[in-house]
Amino acid sequence: MKICRHTLLLAVSMLLFSLGTMAQSARLRAANKQFDDMSYTSAVRLYEEFLRIEKRKDPLETRDALTKLGYSYRRLQDSRNAERVYEELVKTFTDAPSEAYLFYAQALASNRKYRESQKMYAKYGEMQAEDLRGRRFTVSYMDLNRFYRDSSSYRLDYLPINSRQADFSPMYYQKGLVFVSARDEKGPVKRVFNWNQTPFLDLYFHPDTTELRSPLGAEAALGGGESTLKPEDLPSDRPLSKTEQFSRTLNTKYHEGPMTFFKDQKRIIFTRNNDDKGKSGKSDQGIRKLKLYYADQKPDGKWGNVQELPFNNKDYSCGHPALAPDDTKLYFVSDMPGGYGGTDLYVVEYRNGKWGTPVNMGREINTEGNEMFPYVDASGTLYFSSDGHEGLGGLDVFMAELKDDIPVRGVQNLGAPINSERDDFGFITDANRTSGYLSSNRKRGSYDDNIYSFRRLCKQLNIYVYDAKTKEPIEAADVRIVKSGVNQALQQTGLDGSIRTCLDVVSEYEFRAIKEGYAANSLRFSTLSQSSNPEVGLSIYLERSENTTIVKGTIRREVDQKPADGVKVTLRDEKTNAQKTATTGPDGSYEFDVAPNANYTITAEKDRYAKDQNQLKTKKKPGVVENNIGIYGEGDVYQLNNIYYDLDKFSIRSDAAKELNRVVALLNKYPELTVELRSHTDSRASDDYNAKLSERRARAAYDYIVRRGISPMRLVAKGYGESELLNKCANGVPCSEAEHQLNRRTEFKILSVQ
Repeated sequence: MKICRHTLLLAVSMLLFSLGTMAQSARLRAANKQFDDMSYTSAVRLYEEFLRIEKRKDPLETRDALTKLGYSYRRLQDSRNAERVYEELVKTFTDAPSEAYLFYAQALASNRKYRESQKMYAKYGEMQAEDLRGRRFTVSYMDLNRFYRDSSSYRLDYLPINSRQADFSPMYYQKGLVFVSARDEKGPVKRVFNWNQTPFLDLYFHPDTTELRSPLGAEAALGGGESTLKPEDLPSDRPLSKTEQFSRTLNTKYHEGPMTFFKDQKRIIFTRNNDDKGKSGKSDQGIRKLKLYYADQKPDGKWGNVQELPFNNKDYSCGHPALAPDDTKLYFVSDMPGGYGGTDLYVVEYRNGKWGTPVNMGREINTEGNEMFPYVDASGTLYFSSDGHEGLGGLDVFMAELKDDIPVRGVQNLGAPINSERDDFGFITDANRTSGYLSSNRKRGSYDDNIYSFRRLCKQLNIYVYDAKTKEPIEAADVRIVKSGVNQALQQTGLDGSIRTCLDVVSEYEFRAIKEGYAANSLRFSTLSQSSNPEVGLSIYLERSENTTIVKGTIRREVDQKPADGVKVTLRDEKTNAQKTATTGPDGSYEFDVAPNANYTITAEKDRYAKDQNQLKTKKKPGVVENNIGIYGEGDVYQLNNIYYDLDKFSIRSDAAKELNRVVALLNKYPELTVELRSHTDSRASDDYNAKLSERRARAAYDYIVRRGISPMRLVAKGYGESELLNKCANGVPCSEAEHQLNRRTEFKILSVQ
């Protein structure tokens, strides 16, 4: 069972059963006692016994028993028995609560009875008009084809690391997967969770994902399409590596749940039951809520320094963490007051080691139902599971492309076979969603939640570029693929004038063909309604032109020279003020066709990066103009080359002037930029002496820059002593003078760009 999810729901769900005290039979009292203790397996047995023997004695007691029995089956994820109980409840009692119709509709959907589910959702919508789920699901189940549009593109595999208990929420770590499991513990003492009599959850690690690849045969795979695996993709005959506990210091006697890792993979944020002792560890309802914890890896490889995140609270749960690709934001799940439904997604900023205030992600993401298990891929796309957005039943996986944490194209259901009629969650993937992992309790698995791998197969599009006059193919033409307004891959045509690419469903494409000596041309293509053909072909015709210049370049992050995606590049004609724009993709590149002998301004903009603007004049003769751009982002740290200090000295050496002048030039170019000057020492001398020496060195660089006209308000000087060595040369470690000098350095860090 997904205990971490269920715990998040307890505070909400228990409100449904505050029916007051009444005289009750002994059997019903015993069942209610187990229910109140959240021992749902025992409660089910006692409620069934009561209803078999005494249900005709007192209608109120029968209604109470059916309500709680149905809920218990929901918590145990027994949708067939939940359907049976809710059917009896709504047919027997005309005044059954509206939630009974909602839960009945959800159980029917989980059992693939969508037409019957649609009727119950409609009934629920009549009773609770303000809850959009009634209307949404009623309309959605009129046409189920939308959920199967891309089903032939995916293949799923059941993984050999699954156990007889729950295994779920995988996360990439090193070359393997860390995941959550309730597999049986070793040793004479077995701890079990009263809820369903299964072991408590811990974190486990499988070290090698390449062992988990398997040939996509008829028995192993779910979904359609032919296998595209190569021989080297197939598993070897060697035994599977041992799956082991991830960390004995992080695993406790209570639940450890979904986790996420910082980019350096030496820091973790994970879910755990509140481990405070006694009453202080429980909410006012007596429930031990979930909290988020931080830990880091020690030099010996063990995890320690476990700390609570500051926004935790004993009276509501926080869990299921997911970090943004740049570690500046944390997405998580909570049932804190003020949300839209049972559990909502929240986002909180993380800057310079400090946490901001969590913010609800809003009505477009969150519903009256439950949103949980977020994950953000390398391109910044958010994935999460929900039972409030329209889906096939239970939790479905959804995606949302975000801009400033707002979905720019709404929330999309990933469809079958990623989603099923049961719970599908814990989804992780690469930036292009070509492969990844998810959790599900669908029938293919054994006993409980299981982990699956998936691969997305290619629906191929062939694009042909021809000379408009001769109809001959054009070799070496650049074809830029633009998906939903964002640059994707740049490909070059071969001898036959073609390129090949794979299509995503429910996407708008533009294909731009550019070739020196030709006028650029483009065409648009939509996959909102694809044909069933495995391949599609499109042709682009280019007219010869002796008057076209091509401006192209790559936007890179100055801090590491990696391509910068998500940068809006605007080219403006200085004479006509006409503008063209492009948004960079993973390769950071862009291209425009322009007129020769003209003046242009090119602007590169991205949130939390300094806006770069430069002038460009094209030559009279048409051709290709390269215009590469470097951008500076908040939090970036740059080491100033050749700014070293003599031992025990803090004065600026003559060889440092050139580098400091570079900082002056940067601050002059970007008037809104503020920076921190960071000075470091080697490990020789005492820590206190080195701290003071580094402060003086940072101040010397500060004074140098101020004397050259930079406002002191834009500068911060700070000494770090020997706290951030670049090498092994700590106290007592023998090192050469050259090695020590590497640590005597000055850096600058961009604090803000505006």
